[in-house]
Amino acid sequence: MSLNLGDKISLTIHDLAFGGEGVGRVDEFVVFVPFVIVGETVETEITEVKKKFARAKLLRVITASPERVTPACKYFGACGGCQYQHLAYAAQLRGKQKQIADLFERVGKMSREVVAPVLPCPSPYGYRNRIMIRSQWNGPAKKLELGFIRWDKPFVEDITECKIAEPALNDQITHVRANPPPKGGLKVVLRVQPENWEVPPDSFFQNNFFLLPKLVATVREFLQAGGARHLIDLYCGVGFFGIETAAVVESFVGVEYDKLAITAARQNAALRQIENGEFIAAKVEEVLPTLLQKFSPEKTSVILDPPRKGCWPETLALLRETRPAQVIYVSCHPATMARDLNILCADGVFELARVQPLDMFPQTQHVECVADLRRRN
Repeated sequence: MSLNLGDKISLTIHDLAFGGEGVGRVDEFVVFVPFVIVGETVETEITEVKKKFARAKLLRVITASPERVTPACKYFGACGGCQYQHLAYAAQLRGKQKQIADLFERVGKMSREVVAPVLPCPSPYGYRNRIMIRSQWNGPAKKLELGFIRWDKPFVEDITECKIAEPALNDQITHVRANPPPKGGLKVVLRVQPENWEVPPDSFFQNNFFLLPKLVATVREFLQAGGARHLIDLYCGVGFFGIETAAVVESFVGVEYDKLAITAARQNAALRQIENGEFIAAKVEEVLPTLLQKFSPEKTSVILDPPRKGCWPETLALLRETRPAQVIYVSCHPATMARDLNILCADGVFELARVQPLDMFPQTQHVECVADLRRRN
């Protein structure tokens, strides 16, 4: 059966792909559909046809899953910020665990058994402490739209609130709408500052305060289990992990290229009277060999918390060459994480002991993971 744009077809959904789209098939030809649930039968309209797959939009649910729920947000289905508000929260967690295990098996060439169940967020709504509001001039309507990019086209969905944002940010949205940017194309970053942490405006900090204690506890648990005496915290930002785990190592050093973040990290350590660590403003690949010589690899753990694109190849090559006792990899992008772990574990240099996912991003396709790798003797 050949598919064409505009075709209306019924599909049974067999799986949820990483990214949140449902997977249906027409004569073994894959069709991706958003906002559906495994087991549902749905009516769809084909919107894109490629050589190996097609995409469709949902027209109606013919047979609904018992796990389908009413979305809390009136913009869900238009706004591109959330993918899972139609899915019961327990089912979101199970789906994310399966997606991560599938990725690690397919991309990382690792056993899916190492992936633990996803730790839930205590607050599945109202958790985000940072959002970016976009502005766009709507010519036909002759007004400025303020909100988030739609899921189906590169236009801004005009919003008055965000259900996954903290209440304080919704107050800020109201203020921005009352005092809009002078023109379209501008972005406004809204943020709730973490209590007792110095964070420069453009520096990274975890966006979910509710699950942050579990994230710290996971990293600390892995670090203690590894038994290292020294810690190197790469891509350390404002020093969060190094400072929060300082008590379980003899010494640590944080490395970050952003000089403003390093200044903040030093202030954050001083505020807590942390005296067994230091922070260096430098490129990771330039200082890592020296640091591992200083601390001795067999007594050292390395924390990696890179950007979404993953680690630089030079950093992975250096870790394989210097072979610290443990690498703790923290990432919000399981696909690039699986790719990097595959490189680290190649030829038996490291072994993946465990992956702990944490749902730092409820209602969305995203999930945070912490991986524990040990050097093989």
